[in-house]
Amino acid sequence: MRFLKFSSSFSLTFVSIVLLVLQACSPNNVTLQNEYKKYFDETATTGSFGLFDNGSGEFYIYNLAQFKDSSYVPFSTFEIVNALVGIETGRIVDDKMILSVDSAGPIRMDSAFKQTSTPYFMEVARRIGKDTMQHFLDSLQYGTKSMGSAIDSFWYNNKLVITPDEQLGLVKKLYFGQLPFQKRSQEMVKMLMLQTANTNYKLSYKTGFGYKQNGKAVGWIVGWIEENKHPYFFVLQTEGAANTDIKTASMTVFNKILKSQGFFEGKR
Repeated sequence: MRFLKFSSSFSLTFVSIVLLVLQACSPNNVTLQNEYKKYFDETATTGSFGLFDNGSGEFYIYNLAQFKDSSYVPFSTFEIVNALVGIETGRIVDDKMILSVDSAGPIRMDSAFKQTSTPYFMEVARRIGKDTMQHFLDSLQYGTKSMGSAIDSFWYNNKLVITPDEQLGLVKKLYFGQLPFQKRSQEMVKMLMLQTANTNYKLSYKTGFGYKQNGKAVGWIVGWIEENKHPYFFVLQTEGAANTDIKTASMTVFNKILKSQGFFEGKR
């Protein structure tokens, strides 16, 4: 589910042409934001970022090659799909469903999603089952669609990887109710992703953090921000040394990029 493929304005061929002619002209749709590099440098991370303005069709990208072609383990951003499948199949009754999955005691589904309770969603995946989960991975064309043998940890163990481009395609389709799930399932997950709502903006996202096989830390922030009822879709992917506080670094880069684009003031 590559965003740069399903958007009529952003075929990969077009983006390749943009790169070739960038020195000669200024394209209407794609703006390469090389200045974002300083935010990654300040946190000793590397990565990529994409922001799509749904109203104007403008796409702001840092590190285009990595954004569209480099794949990473989704970590807990996969809970978006896990929750959708769980709700769709009835394995998750509603956002208040309680499970006791670890020593921390009972936890509600909405809290498990926002707090990233991995044991909760491991149990949900076991209840869904491998065949059903594979069906939805195939239907969504989610990344490499690979599960391996572990139904309850494949989104952490390097069997399943996905590009930032594909992540953006997923959240955009979720926002508009275009995924192969019932409306109820998609609306419930959209509500779970809502993190901040005030008079200036609504910010919805899911994070994911973990480690690559080489030990490097990886971070994700995927979702959308709405100002004046206008959605902008984003994906941030970060990478740092094993000892990097990747969550703090990712949120720092994310907030600085959005502020630099004029968000959070309700003036977009």
